[in-house]
Formats: sequence, C-alpha cells, structure tokens
Amino acid sequence: MLERHEVEAFLAVAEELHFGRAAARLRVSTTRVSQIIRGLERRVGAPLFRRTSRRVLATPIGLQLYREISPAWTELTAAVERAVAAGRGFSGLLRVAFVGAAAGQLVLQVAELFRAGHPECDVHVREAQLAEAGAWLADGTADVVLSTLPPDDPGLTSGGVLVREARMLAGPAAGGGLREPVHRPGATFQELLALVGAGRGTLEVGAHVRRYYARPDVAYEFLDGAPPVEWGLLWRADAATARVLAFNRAALDLVGAGASTAAAPRP
Repeated sequence: MLERHEVEAFLAVAEELHFGRAAARLRVSTTRVSQIIRGLERRVGAPLFRRTSRRVLATPIGLQLYREISPAWTELTAAVERAVAAGRGFSGLLRVAFVGAAAGQLVLQVAELFRAGHPECDVHVREAQLAEAGAWLADGTADVVLSTLPPDDPGLTSGGVLVREARMLAGPAAGGGLREPVHRPGATFQELLALVGAGRGTLEVGAHVRRYYARPDVAYEFLDGAPPVEWGLLWRADAATARVLAFNRAALDLVGAGASTAAAPRP
C-alpha cells in the first residue's frame, strides 16, 4: 500500500515532469521529492521516470501507474473533501428528534431560529418514543435528540440544560394500586400512563406532563424535595458536526432570550 506522501509526490512529478516544480507544488525540497521517488521505484522494482539533465519523462511502467492511480486518487480526495464539508459545514441535512409533546414545541422553535441563520441546511424533525431515542442516535436515524438528562449511554454527550421543571409523581386517580415504579421495557409514554391509571404502578414525570397528558385515570402530585427534571439536546460524542453544535447553540440562545419553553414550572 502506498503512503499518501508517495502518491502525492509521484503524481506531482508525473504531471509536472520536473522535480523542482513538483517540489514547489508540494512545498518540500527537491531532494525530498527525489528521495520519495527513488524509494517508490525500489518498491516497484523498476524505474518510473527517465531523468536527464534537460527533461524528465515517465517510463512505460510509470505512465501505466499514473493512468491507474490518478483517477482513483482524484475520487478519494473528492470524497474526503465532501466528508469534511459535511462535518464542518452547514449544507446538507440535520435530523432532529424529540421525546414528548412539550419537547416537540421547543425543538420546532429552535429549528426555526437555526434555519434563519443557516438556510442552506435542511432540518427534519421527528418524534421518538422513549426507547427509540438512543437507538436513533446510534444508527444515524437522528443526529440530535431533545430528551431528559443525563444520558444513559456514555457514548452520548449533552449540550447543556435547556429546561428544568419540577418533578411529579403520576399515580392512579382512584387511589390504591401498586406504589412501585411502573415498568415495561419498550413501552411508549402513553402505554406507561395507561398502566399507571390501571393501578399497575407509579411514574416520576416532569411538571409539564399534567398539562400535555391530562387523563381522567391519572393524578399528579409534586414530589417535594426531589431534584428537578432536566432537558437538553443529546448527540453521539463522535458525531459532533458543525450542524449539531450550531443547533445546540441556537437552542441555548433561544432559551437564554426568554423564549417560551414547553416545560411547566411549579406554580
């Protein structure tokens, strides 16, 4: 396998047909270019260029190598440039997910502010169920998710707290029933509330839930002394693109400017 500096030196000499101009193009010394080409010729086992005091010409083997390497190198370089543009730039698609109706309101406000500053970026917003948020970030279905903090997955990072709200306990309106936390892996939030209403357990929630998920079979009470429920944007630590970071910055700016957030504080 050729190293990058070998490919670049070989292509430069093959195109310039002059070691001095190739060296200037690569911003290295002529001696360095000569050393790289000699090493490459030793690996190939044959001369790649014929050198005289007046000119440099590619040998048949050198010409064949150039014809086969040049297109592939051009495609590889272009692919890397596109990847860099996607990671550092704003053109393209940003996939944003949210968990819960109140979070959806905030995400849409942030998306509107973000689009105003970056109209070249397309933003798709989707709702995720409780069990889907982490999976969507893992498989690339979503680039960023608005959810509760802190994240369960150590591979996820947060952009900071956007909303804090009082913690409440959802229990059956009729009283009685199980007092331990309701649990059903993979259940949607509405399914969990249905279980609460049926007396199958209780559920700790944020204060906004009593407004957005009012149910005749579920009663909500404040948990005095309990820590607040915190909300923020989450993304994969290895996928912090410029688009993701700018979206988080827009969210912080929006909340800092006193925008209407969906979470209901305790009166």
